[in-house]
Amino acid sequence: MLTPLLTDKELITLMRLIQEARRIVVCGHRSPDGDALGSAIGWTLYLRSLRKTTNIVMPNPFPDFLRTVPGAGMTVLYDRQPDTAQRYIREADLIFCLDFNALSRLENMGETIARSQAKKVIIDHHLDPDTSFAALTISHPERSSTSELVFRLIDQLGGFDAMTSDAAAALYTGMMTDTGGFTYNSNDPEIYLIISRLLTKGIDKDKIYRNVFNNYTESRLRLMGYVLYERLRFLAGGRATLFTLTREDMARFNYIRGDAEGFVNLPLQVRGTRLSISLREDTETDIIRVSLRSVDDFPCNRMAAEFFNGGGHLNASGGRLPWPLEKAVRTVEQAVEAYLPLLEKSEGEYASHAAPARGNR
Repeated sequence: MLTPLLTDKELITLMRLIQEARRIVVCGHRSPDGDALGSAIGWTLYLRSLRKTTNIVMPNPFPDFLRTVPGAGMTVLYDRQPDTAQRYIREADLIFCLDFNALSRLENMGETIARSQAKKVIIDHHLDPDTSFAALTISHPERSSTSELVFRLIDQLGGFDAMTSDAAAALYTGMMTDTGGFTYNSNDPEIYLIISRLLTKGIDKDKIYRNVFNNYTESRLRLMGYVLYERLRFLAGGRATLFTLTREDMARFNYIRGDAEGFVNLPLQVRGTRLSISLREDTETDIIRVSLRSVDDFPCNRMAAEFFNGGGHLNASGGRLPWPLEKAVRTVEQAVEAYLPLLEKSEGEYASHAAPARGNR
C-alpha cells in the first residue's frame, strides 16, 4: 500500500472539482521536460477515462527526444497554435497546473491562464508554490516528480485498474527523467513499488530509457565533445564547474531543441566536483538560460534563487539572466565565491579526493 497523498478533505475537494467540470485543460511549464509532459499525459488519460473533455496545452515545444512518449501528439502548443490553445483555455472550467509553482513559469501563456475564470488546481513538487490563484494546491516537494504525484492521485482515486499502458509509460518517463534514471531524489522505497505496479501495465522500461537517453543525433554527440573540451571550466579548486553555450555554437552543430539536455550533469562525474552550472544563450529571446546540478547536500536551489532569478530542487535547479553572456559568467563566478564555504565543507570520503584546480579555457 502506498502512503495516501491527500487527506480525506482534499480528496473530496478534488473529486468534486473533477465531477463538476465539463471542459478541462492540463498544462505544464515553459520548455516542458519529461516530467511535465509525462505527468500531463498520464493525468489527461485518467480524466478522459472519466469521460471528461480534456486537452493538454503547453507554452512551447518539448525536446525532440520526447516525441516517442505515448500521447505526446495530444499536446497543443501555445506559441505555435495560439488560436486553438486560447480557445481551450477560454472554454475550460477547470485547469490543472502540473509541475510548476507559479504562473510566471508559463511566460506569455500565464496571462491567459490568469484571466481565465476556470478553477485552478496545482499539482507540483517544487518548493514555495504560489497558492493565490488555486482552488486546490497539491504540493509535495519531498516527492521525486510530479509524475509520481499523478500516479499516487490516480491510485488514491481508484483509477489504477483502468490505467492504460500509454498512461503508465508516460508516468514512468516522467519519474525516470526527473530523477536522472533514478540516480537522485529517488531513495523512497515506495518509488520502486510504483515502478513495479507500472510494469504490470506492460510497459518496456528498457525501451523507454533508450528512447529518451539514447535517441540523439550525431550533431548532439559532437556538440557534447566540443562543450567538454572547449567550454568547460573548473572553479573553486575543482569543486564547481561552468560551461557556456552560445548561439554560434548551436548553429555550428545544427542544434535542435533538447540537444543540450543532460550536459550539465556530466562534470559531476569528476571526483570531488559538487556543483555544475551551465549558461546557454536562448535561441528565441535575449536571455541566458541557467542550469545548476549538485550532489550531496549542496543547495543549488538557494544559489539559483539568490543569483539567477530561479529556483528548483536541492540538487537540480534553474534560472535565467537578462543580460549578455559575459556578465552572466561573472555572475556565476560571484555565486561560486559566495558559496565557497559550502563547497569546501567536509564531504566524507570525497573530501580528500577533491580535484585540483584546472586552467580555464
